[in-house]
This record gives sequence, C-alpha cells and structure tokens, in this order.
Amino acid sequence: MNCIIIDDDKLSRKVVESYIERTDFLKLEASYANAIEALNNIAAGTKVDLIFLDIEMPEMSGMEFINSLNGEPQIIIISSKEQYALEAFEYNVTDYLLKPIVYSRFFKAVQKALSREKSEISASTENNEIFIKSNSSLVRLNYDDILWIEALENYVVVNTYKEKHTIHFTMKAIERKMPNKKFSRIHRSYIVNLSKIEQIEDNSVVINVENGSKSIPIGKSYRDKLMGDINLMTR
Repeated sequence: MNCIIIDDDKLSRKVVESYIERTDFLKLEASYANAIEALNNIAAGTKVDLIFLDIEMPEMSGMEFINSLNGEPQIIIISSKEQYALEAFEYNVTDYLLKPIVYSRFFKAVQKALSREKSEISASTENNEIFIKSNSSLVRLNYDDILWIEALENYVVVNTYKEKHTIHFTMKAIERKMPNKKFSRIHRSYIVNLSKIEQIEDNSVVINVENGSKSIPIGKSYRDKLMGDINLMTR
C-alpha cells in the first residue's frame, strides 16, 4: 500500500517512517509537515492508499484535511489527544493511534487497513464477474451489468441497470481490480464501462439508463487516456 505521513512533529514523522520501512506491504511515497502541501500533491496525482494523519496542525487541521479529500485513501489518525477519537471515527477512519506509538500497535492498525483493501471486493477477470461485499454476504455482479462506478465520500457506488451497491472502498483500489479493457477512469470520481458509452461530448460521456441517459463528466487529465481506451476511428 502506498502511504504518506502528514504531521508537523518531525520526531513523530521519523518514527512512523521507520515503522513503514519495517513493514513489507507498505511503501512510503512522501512525508509532509503540513496538510496543504499533501493535499496539493494528491490533487496532482500522487498515488495514495493510506494516510497517517495528525490532527492538530497549523494552517489546516487533520479534520479539515479529511473534509477536503474525495474520500479515496484510508486514514489512520496518529494523535497525542484522545478527545478527537469519536469525531475521527465519524469520518470512518481506519484506526486511531495515540502517541507515542509502539510498532506492535502500528502493525495492528496497518493490518486492518490491508484487510479492508482486500476483503470488500474480489474480482475474477477470467469469469467476467466480481463479488461485492454487501453486509455479511457476497453479491455476484457480471462486468456487463455495471454501467459506472462513482466515488461517494468514503465509499464507492457501483451502478447497474437495476440497482446500486455502496461499498467501503477507494476509487484507486477498485480501479486496479477492474479489467482495463472493459473499464476506464474518466474523472477523479468516475469509472465507466466502455461498452456502455453511447456518446462522447466535449467534456462528458453519455450512458443510457433505464429511464433516459446519464451524463458523466470527463476530467481534463483523463481525456487522453479515454481516447486511447476506446476504439476510435478518425479521418
């Protein structure tokens, strides 16, 4: 899992950096002393699966940072104060660690993050289907039944002709699970089934739904990739 650290306490960052280095399934992408720099780099395309986040920071607090996210990466709070724990879990953070942290507690938290990454959806490209976790059951969906996938705060919504399935999963993680010959990410918040696109306009694609059509925006940074993914014929 690709990680970043956001904490204005240099010593705390060094401790977490050393713990990440000791953990085989974690990779440190960057370590930031302020949330604004981290937010800008995420917006610029830095791939992040997991964020270690302090709460009390100048300029932008940890909670303000969470509110500014599109709900994709998992978050583990690392704080010296217990008082923010209840509010943090209302944001569906993966875990809440109190400073000073020990490696055993750190490892338990990141194991929980890894389990979340793996357990809520499993894909089988050979069988042309995925299994989505709904409550305590696994629901089978054929790829051809999926119209688009949409980010919704800390969840994603899988849209089909008949119903919607909301699961706790990140867009980056589900993008990796879906076969890229069938699905394309066209926006920070949208992945579409290429076979369901009826029309591509200047800044959006049109998908037919049961009672009409759905227009989905194309992000500027994703347009070239979409043009490469479709079978485009020009003269």
